[in-house]
Amino acid sequence: MDSRVVASAAFVVLSGCMRRIKAHQVQKAKRKRRWWMTSLSRSRERYNVSIMIEDLIREPSGRLENFLRMSYTDFEFLLNEVGHMIGKKDTQLRKAISVKERFCVALRFFASGDSFVSLSYLFKFSQQTVSRCVFDVCDALISVLNHQIKMPRSSNEWKKIAIEFEKRWNFPHCLGAIDGKHILIQSPMNSGSDFFNYKHTFNVVMMALVDANYMFTYVDVGCQGRISDGGVFRNTVLGRKLEENRLMLPNDETLPNHTQTTFPYVFVADDAFALGPHLLKPFQGVYEAGSDERVFNYRLSRARRIVENAFGILASVFRVFRAPMLLQPDKVSKVAMTCALLHNFLRSSKDSSATYAPPGAIDMEQDGTIIPGTWRSDVQNMISFLPLKKIPRKAGREAQEIRKLFCGYFKTTGKVHWQDRYC
Repeated sequence: MDSRVVASAAFVVLSGCMRRIKAHQVQKAKRKRRWWMTSLSRSRERYNVSIMIEDLIREPSGRLENFLRMSYTDFEFLLNEVGHMIGKKDTQLRKAISVKERFCVALRFFASGDSFVSLSYLFKFSQQTVSRCVFDVCDALISVLNHQIKMPRSSNEWKKIAIEFEKRWNFPHCLGAIDGKHILIQSPMNSGSDFFNYKHTFNVVMMALVDANYMFTYVDVGCQGRISDGGVFRNTVLGRKLEENRLMLPNDETLPNHTQTTFPYVFVADDAFALGPHLLKPFQGVYEAGSDERVFNYRLSRARRIVENAFGILASVFRVFRAPMLLQPDKVSKVAMTCALLHNFLRSSKDSSATYAPPGAIDMEQDGTIIPGTWRSDVQNMISFLPLKKIPRKAGREAQEIRKLFCGYFKTTGKVHWQDRYC
């Protein structure tokens, strides 16, 4: 048989097969959906979150602030700021979800940490829509509130923080308290062991610097959990600038009654960090009462509790940190950064500060006795907010000498009036 005839016949058969496949695809694409909208979603027109908020406004029960995690005044302010960024337009086929509902579902996710499926039953729209709403709000809030977390850019700005630390916590030349937390996540897709850490879990690290008023001045989220805890800080912008002396820190100055010796400006941290010329950590071991090392450890821990309380309040209010986040690492970073920005915004707000961190929520002192804040009772439940591993490291001689300088200052002229009894 002629080869041209065979090729022509094969082409006809193949063309017929392709037409049948395309017809099947078109028929499958035009298959009618079983429903346009579920009955649960249709009921949102009768009663939705916007109506519920109006009901809560009319009764002074405090449930509105608990639901939103802020006062209604601050809620409206933020809603006006981000409304044009998260809103959608109505179409001929469907009415768009209101801006207020889109904003509320994100706030409720931060406050409760519920899954998107669970929130879809509460807000009466699909879990895919819940996901889009949450991350649209995250992007909008990060854009609007990015000025809330601002690291000082001059020596004068750093000095203002140091003055506040000395005034409130009796620790001179302190520029802030540093700490980090592991945020537990589900195993990311195709990530191998990048986020697998020493606790045999998958984590994203959140590193923060806090001033004397429990406000974040620097936050870095996203470092892989597999990186050693000592390397986490060095991989942040703050750690690199500190190592390269690019933070514009104030020059060494004398302290009262120590006119012959200059003291550097320092940050305070725990045993997870390496001792350095501008980074102080406690002495390791147990020392007898009244010793220089015991006094120094007490005073440093007293100043360092600021960052512990900031993390504690953040996780107790925004309970998305209480359980493993079932999100990819980049989205976990967005959620954590958004919550940190909201923390600063609510701490500085006149209307929400009292409800965000009410009296007793933060550690207090009475005549030298530490009264733990109420957030510490929730520590056992914060399984997603794990501390950095404490690793002993040998420090340089310069850093050790600087720590001894502060030891001498606290032992002689830097005492708190009741300190002798407790150190």
